Amino acid sequence: MSELSLRAEKLDAADELACKRAEFVTDDVVYLDGNSLGALPAVVPGRVEDVVRRQWGELRIRSWEESGWWTAPERIGDRIAPLVGAAPGQIVAGDSTSVNVFKALVGAVRMAGERRDEILVDATTFPTDGYIAESAARMTGRTLRPVAPADVPGALGPRTAAVLLNHVDYRTGRLHDLPGLTHAVHEAGAYAVWDLCHSAGALPVGLDEHGVDLAVGCTYKYLNGGPGSPAYLYVRRELQDRFDSPLPGWNSHAEPFGMRTGYAPAPGALRGRVGTPDILSMLALEAALEVWDGVSVAAVRAKSLALTDFFLECVARYVPEGRVECLTPMAHAERGSQIALRCDDAGDVMKRLIAQGVVGDFRAPDVLRFGFTPLYVGFADVERAARVLGATLA
Repeated sequence: MSELSLRAEKLDAADELACKRAEFVTDDVVYLDGNSLGALPAVVPGRVEDVVRRQWGELRIRSWEESGWWTAPERIGDRIAPLVGAAPGQIVAGDSTSVNVFKALVGAVRMAGERRDEILVDATTFPTDGYIAESAARMTGRTLRPVAPADVPGALGPRTAAVLLNHVDYRTGRLHDLPGLTHAVHEAGAYAVWDLCHSAGALPVGLDEHGVDLAVGCTYKYLNGGPGSPAYLYVRRELQDRFDSPLPGWNSHAEPFGMRTGYAPAPGALRGRVGTPDILSMLALEAALEVWDGVSVAAVRAKSLALTDFFLECVARYVPEGRVECLTPMAHAERGSQIALRCDDAGDVMKRLIAQGVVGDFRAPDVLRFGFTPLYVGFADVERAARVLGATLA
């Protein structure tokens, strides 16, 4: 057994989160793609069966009240809230990330007023955020300007209405300065909208602490909600009465069953709702979030950094020199919970890794991307992944 294998065993033995692995459905595969789709929490299948067979099959329409279907979006939002540093009553679950980006960005522009006619968007953003931002700019008569996150402070001005940023870059795993950039946006009199898809459930976010205005995120990555599980929308409490959603649906009406022709928004975060909640996936997500009981985000972050540090050390030891280049920052303050390695023939290399039981993903044209989900990834997994990568590239 190698020195690194022995160290991995010792690190796993001392890991306070190791017990959480038993709450997931696992096998002998090293699964390092939880930044795309989280593993299945073991409680979910039974809960979904109950929702289908009893709540839907037996209670039927009574379940909107008796099984709590109607209040699921805000109840689950409150369950997500502590994972992103928010007090209750500011998050609703539902719709997709893209739909929530649209709601948040247009809502921010409307709050900013007509004199502010420019939207800044993260130039390195996940493509759909850029598409939505471009459409939102056209629909609101604003100009869209892509800007690298580091250049945002210098690009802000009296014309800026809102800024849409990603907390973690999906390609490289770079962690952007949410506190500093939010402060700069506010100093310019604009509104900050953050995409938390690659940070929620992996590291502290601090939405309330840092005064973030609006935020969105998915739940199928580090939150393990399942494929296509509902996203969520955060609206800071102080802004809720001014938040004017561009998608006013009957679920966000002050009297949803009044069936009135005129729209009157519900109070608080509820005005972020739109239509009928997708109950099957919503309640699967609610069950999945139970794995977070008793877990602190600070402990998750500490293990995430330890895992990624150890992976980089193992890669340096096992992978032939010059075969990969790390795109993820070395500094902890600039690193999310993934490692991106540039590699020739990366697509073929990832296929070979998967065939050997190490699952990451490939991003064109040349990036191997490995996500580290501290609740079920251990140090022995990390050592094995780097060892297999080294043998594959030898």
